[in-house]
Amino acid sequence: MSAAADTQEYSFQAEIKQLLHLLAHSLYQSKEIAIRELISNASDALDKMRFVSLTEEAHRDDKPLEIEIKGDKDAKELIIRDNGIGMTHEELISNLGTIAHSGSLEFLKNLATREKKGDVSLIGQFGVGFYSAFMLSDRVRVRTRSYQSNEGWEWESDGSGTYRVTPAEGLERGTQIILHLKDDVLDMAEDWRLKDIIRKYSSFVPHPIRVDGEVVNAQKPIWVEPKSQVTEEQYRQFYQHLTHHSNESPLWHLHMAGDSPIQFRTILYCPPTNYELMGMGKTEHGISLCAKRILVQSDCRDLLPDYLRFLYGVVDSEDLPLNVSRETLQDNSVIRRIKNVLVKGVLDKLQKLGEDNPEEYMTFYKQFGQIIKEGVPTDFPNRERVAKLLRFTSSQADESSPTSLDDYLKRALPDQKEIYYLGGPDLAAIKKSPNLEIFRRRGIEVLFLSDPIDEFVVSNLDRYADKPLKSIDSADLELPGTDAPEPEKPAEEPASSIARVLDLFKTALGERVKEVRESKRLTESPCCLVNTEGALSSQMQRLLKMANQEFPSSGKILEINPSAPLIRRLSLLSANADNDAFIKMCALQLWSNAMLLEGSLPEPEELVARNQTFMEEAAEKRSSIVL
Repeated sequence: MSAAADTQEYSFQAEIKQLLHLLAHSLYQSKEIAIRELISNASDALDKMRFVSLTEEAHRDDKPLEIEIKGDKDAKELIIRDNGIGMTHEELISNLGTIAHSGSLEFLKNLATREKKGDVSLIGQFGVGFYSAFMLSDRVRVRTRSYQSNEGWEWESDGSGTYRVTPAEGLERGTQIILHLKDDVLDMAEDWRLKDIIRKYSSFVPHPIRVDGEVVNAQKPIWVEPKSQVTEEQYRQFYQHLTHHSNESPLWHLHMAGDSPIQFRTILYCPPTNYELMGMGKTEHGISLCAKRILVQSDCRDLLPDYLRFLYGVVDSEDLPLNVSRETLQDNSVIRRIKNVLVKGVLDKLQKLGEDNPEEYMTFYKQFGQIIKEGVPTDFPNRERVAKLLRFTSSQADESSPTSLDDYLKRALPDQKEIYYLGGPDLAAIKKSPNLEIFRRRGIEVLFLSDPIDEFVVSNLDRYADKPLKSIDSADLELPGTDAPEPEKPAEEPASSIARVLDLFKTALGERVKEVRESKRLTESPCCLVNTEGALSSQMQRLLKMANQEFPSSGKILEINPSAPLIRRLSLLSANADNDAFIKMCALQLWSNAMLLEGSLPEPEELVARNQTFMEEAAEKRSSIVL
């Protein structure tokens, strides 16, 4: 009987017709995913054959399981061949004539309600991978022989709604898919194009993929191996494969597996350089999501939070549902569970690194500390764990060896109830702040926040280890420890003179300050500015004002140190009303100086004019002495 007589024609299931219509009439961002899907199907067939050969003695052979891809641009053909399990006549009809997965039907229903046309990335993830072949071809042939039979079959369709099944002679076990390529995708028959697609999507398929005799997927998927069997050199080579940085080594790697409730394996890498610090824009996520070693999504944004975006790696899970799509990935419970495990693993890794190897940790922190800080305001469940990773310069820790919050608390005074900090435009300005004087006198450590983001981090953190974080320029400080005995006031200083100085200062400053009062925190400086109870720190106010010029400034309190030589001298001068104008001018200048120390430039014209006046008066007095 002739082959023509044996040919049987069938109609596709109704849903298949909808799908084929979609593939024929929609625009896609990337048709190359069709090759990924066909390779994935071939790999599955090889996996099944390997299982059969291990469990059924009658079907054991020594022939290597592999995939071969061949393109012929002149003939407009692309052939994908495997020597896997193959298909019987019934399996051809069942597998290629119907949609077996309910997720596919749901996909079609959802797609029909969308205004936008489908994205090929969705097609490849809804159990309809084979039909993506029609994105590339106007006719598809499938030639196959099952390991269970000596009969071969050929399936053929042009995607118009019907397909034909015909007996085929002389076939070896396995399946070959022959695509008659459309004119606009003839580059898919080029070896260089095929190799590029395979390296992008199918590098880690466990079976050799040959193009023109060359094995393209030579990179071993080391994440599936036990950690004890992977060498440092293999880790380094795999990092270079992922990043395409052939001469670069990662700072560290994390190789882990999750078994319950979700099974997955992963390797994450930290690069040695933060390119954001070089002004090269925000780093994109570098995690590739795989399902059974097949790339599902590159640069997956849903597996790690944004403050870990600098990491590279691969996450591979067999528990990803087939109907996962780029649009619904972030809502998938499997992805959320994997993300929780990954975040915990990375934070544990960094905490241990900081404890066991502080120098290596600081190498990491200098590059990526600023990004890590973003986790405090954005990752509430892990806020305190992220805070453990922060490092600060302080009054007892210099820039070369900054302190953690835990180490700060180890050095805290026994009765200390708060963690103290001070922000400023730069480290030099912070160290000169008069607010530090009482802290130095009592031996209380103060964290220095010179990085603008530090203020936002600390204000969002609010507390650490049940201790509030407090800016030392706040008026409502309850300091631990005791002061040294105050020096005796000079006998010539009238008891009430400081009160008159305060009054003159209040008159001169007016609404520039909320209050002028005697200070209990200063030991050397003549004055300082402090914020009223509940107000934001001075640095935070300055930053918010820079971002929003209309941001209202909180009224500050000017505290005066009666023991400072200048204030004592002004107290003596206040006994004569003729000196009131000079004392008021000093008040304005001292207020300006205090504002300058905080990083603000108040009333620059008046400031310059006062300085000019002071210099003229000093020059005049000096000249009278000389003459």
